[in-house]
Amino acid sequence: MIVIRRARLSDAPGIAAVHVASWRSTYAGLLPDGFLANLSVRRLKAFYEHQLRLGAGLFVAASYGERGAPGVLGFASSGRSRDPGLAEGEVETLYVLDDYRDRGLGGELLRASARHLAQMGCRSMHAWVLRDNPARFFYARMGGRCVAEGSTSVGGEAIGQSAFAWDPIGTLLDVNA
Repeated sequence: MIVIRRARLSDAPGIAAVHVASWRSTYAGLLPDGFLANLSVRRLKAFYEHQLRLGAGLFVAASYGERGAPGVLGFASSGRSRDPGLAEGEVETLYVLDDYRDRGLGGELLRASARHLAQMGCRSMHAWVLRDNPARFFYARMGGRCVAEGSTSVGGEAIGQSAFAWDPIGTLLDVNA
């Protein structure tokens, strides 16, 4: 059984492992090889432990009783927007292990983040997605509209990105994907 739930401190190692595995598989060829090779589960575990202690809006797709499945299969984080001109809330991360994609986990994690942001009083939300990331089609299928283009620096390289927004945030909660 797989459930979507609020992350616990004990999930930090699994969240970090999903983060590293997802970046290495999804961003190979999009981000500098050296940057991907230097990702550290240990450092990310410490980062996510800190975020959880601060009460961050972290949600996990966790497996229970699936033979051979890791505990954390995917996760999402959300909070007040770092770009308030785009939306009030932001989904900062959303990653699912390769073997568990196309099972609806990404959509459920995205909706859990939307519900969390709505409970915080956010009426709109957005997510930045690397422009060449095939997941951009997922965000569009979930009803997100591309509202901005920009770039971010990763490993010293400028990487193009697109912002997808849901305004009002409730439109995301009505999407079945």
